[in-house]
Amino acid sequence: MKHIPSILVFILALTSCTSDIKPATFKTISVNEVFDAQITATYSKAEGDSELSNTINTNVENVIIETLSTPENKIDLKTLIQDFNTEYLKFKKNFSEESEPVWELDIESELTYQSESVISIAISIYEFKGGAHGNDQIKFLNLDAKTGRVLDLNDIIENKEEFKTLAKSHFKKTFELENSTVNMEDFFFGEPFQLPENIGYSDEGLVLLYNVYEVATYDQGYIEFVIPFEELDSILRIL
Repeated sequence: MKHIPSILVFILALTSCTSDIKPATFKTISVNEVFDAQITATYSKAEGDSELSNTINTNVENVIIETLSTPENKIDLKTLIQDFNTEYLKFKKNFSEESEPVWELDIESELTYQSESVISIAISIYEFKGGAHGNDQIKFLNLDAKTGRVLDLNDIIENKEEFKTLAKSHFKKTFELENSTVNMEDFFFGEPFQLPENIGYSDEGLVLLYNVYEVATYDQGYIEFVIPFEELDSILRIL
């Protein structure tokens, strides 16, 4: 059995909203249906049927679908889960003599930050279809709190080069590389320091998270660190 690393747990800080747009509220949804494969899904869903809520939920669902190994034609999350179970049943039928363990699909999302300007959601997905180990990823989804639009790094960061330099210094502190004989390139497969693909908000600051294989070896697992907001005053566009 694999163990999903707990995605970042923070106390949610809500600020009063002076905008005419009602801020999104979230509830936790769980899939309780019994499957032949081992399937669990627990995720944060924006409540209501407003354009904002629908946009947020669509963007969350799209990230989950795009992360999993699915056909090119996108499908909804409910169908995706059912298809995963159907695929497992076909596998069992075709390879009845195989001693492969039960397939697993675990989906979890968590609201890690919400303000008048930005919503940040961490999405954890584990997919196992036999073999040495499964595919385990955590992704951050940063959204405009007023429209639900997906924010990229350019929307968040004013000066990317300054931010990269700051992130590199925190990476060194995390691995105590200042006085170490280990080179930065050893973590990035011979390349210089690179920002992670996933950067999200927490109450403490910006979380930088490297997924498995993004840095070093599989055994290294997830690598993450936080840059406090007070160090980002001149860099951060929105908070």
